[in-house]
Amino acid sequence: MPLDHAVLTRLARSVAGEVLQPADPGFAAARAGAVWNGAITRQPALIVRPTSAEEVARTLAVVREEGVDLTVRGGGHSGAGNAVAEDAVMIDLSRIAGVRVDAEAHRVHVGGGATLAAVDAATAPLGLAVAGGTVSHTGVSGLTLSGGLGWLTSQQGLACDNLVAATLVTADGRTVTASEDTEPELFWALRGAGTNFGIVTELVFAPHELNPLANVGMFFWRPDDALEPLRFLREYLFDLPAGITGAVVGMSAPPEPFVPEEHRGERGVAVLVAGWGSAEEHAAAIRPLRERDPLFEMVTPIPHVALQQMLDDANPWGIRAYDKGLNLDRLSDDALAVILERLPLMRSPLSYVPMFPLTGRYSEISDDATAWGSPRRPHWALALLAMAPDDESYAADRAWVRDLWNALRPYAPDDGTYLNFEADTDDRRVRASYGERKYRRLAELKAVWDPDNVFRHNPNIPPAPAGIPSPREAVPARTGGTVR
Repeated sequence: MPLDHAVLTRLARSVAGEVLQPADPGFAAARAGAVWNGAITRQPALIVRPTSAEEVARTLAVVREEGVDLTVRGGGHSGAGNAVAEDAVMIDLSRIAGVRVDAEAHRVHVGGGATLAAVDAATAPLGLAVAGGTVSHTGVSGLTLSGGLGWLTSQQGLACDNLVAATLVTADGRTVTASEDTEPELFWALRGAGTNFGIVTELVFAPHELNPLANVGMFFWRPDDALEPLRFLREYLFDLPAGITGAVVGMSAPPEPFVPEEHRGERGVAVLVAGWGSAEEHAAAIRPLRERDPLFEMVTPIPHVALQQMLDDANPWGIRAYDKGLNLDRLSDDALAVILERLPLMRSPLSYVPMFPLTGRYSEISDDATAWGSPRRPHWALALLAMAPDDESYAADRAWVRDLWNALRPYAPDDGTYLNFEADTDDRRVRASYGERKYRRLAELKAVWDPDNVFRHNPNIPPAPAGIPSPREAVPARTGGTVR
């Protein structure tokens, strides 16, 4: 629905950045660049690109006064497409994307619209790194505010574990800085459920020293040959020495030079092992994988920045995508059988199932330290991703993801997940992912900071003031309920 001309005039006067209507020449490109997932077709009524926290606050004030729906675009990489809603005003933070390294204070200041690539470019030349994800065009804010898994999780913890301060515009238009010393309860909430509490315009991280050169190994088995290697690796990856990390990925063999031509596109299981120590340490860590007869392998030194970008082409902007997640305490034989049986049924070569062993520094941090919902005990975090360039393959693999998720649910301890892995967020799923105690604490904080639930296009936690019961939805028994 077109916005009133007076509203448009007020917004145009509020920001130095762009205010784009659907008929404007730059709107289509801005909309396409605002959401990574090409399956999301919702169209906003207006895109506003402020250049400062002050402009964000002025824009928010106009939007709230007019009673218009609002979304926020950080990096736009949400699989659920939370950055855009039909007929809403999108506040696009892509003009607030600077990265500044304060070497003396040992801090990295990151704008709310910055990507991981921008952070890596600023920190790597100094021998530093900030815990992040695995795809460099991911937005830092959305990743961090919901948790943030990546290559460095076993060494540094989640991205949110390394956040030391955040500046945000709250629902009532204030600009607030939250840290352990200032608004500590809000700071707790921002680290894991942060998209519910405001528009974060700057994040401040404590970086870590890191060897700018990594060593990476990839080993691939067909499904029929993968069970025995996985039985070994499901424990071995949790016992890797400090500075070395691993992951298991159900995938298609990529069309890369290191893959024999006859095996390109073949469905199977890859194991990735990356290390930032010496080549000899990495060689010792991967020796047991080489001894288990992979179909092919790739072992090479690689700059850390290039490792961060290694999966970019496999996650192209504009791809149709659908994801679901779940946590497993262990990869049991039965769970592995489900995965290996269904991997050959993927339609698109871009669909994949990454399985992350969460251990090391991740599990040394207290469950109560942040709002992050998944347990801090060592476990596996699984993402089931359908990705395809065409509608037919996308529909087939979306159904494949749902079938695989339903088949794996009996082996999960509960219905919780890392919510950045989840397209189908609803109250039941969000509540299960945080757990009842954290969910209640977050709902009470939401009532303080956003009582009208302005920031609701996310894994939403509706406000529930202390002493007032929050709505409940019955969680289906472990043996019941399917995704259709």
